[in-house]
Amino acid sequence: FHVLGHRGEFEPFLRRMAALALMLAGLVIAGTIGFVVTENVSVWNGFTWTIDTVATVGSIPNPTDTGGEIVKLVLIALGVGTLFYALVTLTEFFVAGHLGDILLERRTLKKIEDLSEHHLICGFGRVGRQVARDLKVSGDEFVVLDELPENKEVADQIGALFLLGPPSEDEILRAAGIERAVSVLACVDSDAENIFICLTTRELRSDITIVARASVEDSEKKLLRAGANRVISPYKSSGAEMARLALQPQVAGVVDVAPEYRMEEIEVTEGCAGAGRTIADVRGTTVIAALRREDTVHPQPASST
Repeated sequence: FHVLGHRGEFEPFLRRMAALALMLAGLVIAGTIGFVVTENVSVWNGFTWTIDTVATVGSIPNPTDTGGEIVKLVLIALGVGTLFYALVTLTEFFVAGHLGDILLERRTLKKIEDLSEHHLICGFGRVGRQVARDLKVSGDEFVVLDELPENKEVADQIGALFLLGPPSEDEILRAAGIERAVSVLACVDSDAENIFICLTTRELRSDITIVARASVEDSEKKLLRAGANRVISPYKSSGAEMARLALQPQVAGVVDVAPEYRMEEIEVTEGCAGAGRTIADVRGTTVIAALRREDTVHPQPASST
């Protein structure tokens, strides 16, 4: 089992516990042999005497010779020390709260395993948070990947599934269910990190849609070469929008709609529910702005289309 967010604390804990188990097993074996040799008892009796001595129960008879006394004293000293160290290790692990975090992360991984056709938001800064809010409004499932622990609290506030770790790592992307996802949104502040995310994602999934953020214009071509399908520059987009509003304020309402609405493209493929039906039958409360057949666009198609 791999713990993504607490891997650095959980694996050393497991190594310490494994070392303690080996120490105890070696101590029991040595004690059993010691009692068999010095007290001339059976292997089973030597084993039970050793367990009794290590656990400091005190129910076994006192050894009859000096060799047995020495074995008993050594077992008491080493056994008590080893058990005390194991108790301290367990107490430290529980008091530090690592177990609760690990169990929480296991529940998160279990929820992610049940997801399909979801989106992966890589980076949870200002851009990533806005993407999450929009996906939340639209009702789409998504998983947030970020290596900053403080961003987990923000994700928890909106009820988002969050994995702590570098979004460019294979392990993190696989844990987020990249095999079943429909898109990866590279929103990290660093263009270099976004390029790594694109490269890793494209290696794991050649058919997935990748939308990447570019902070500088020079990075756009590199992101496309790294495998991104679309590259968005927030600064360029916001600048173009400000210029549009200044130059053509009267048409602002054509693009800007209420928050509960959004422009969306729906692909009608063979065998889907809308294939062979008229627009009037399938549109519901939506407004069909245009119909595209291959390279031809038909604006405002009739309801009988």
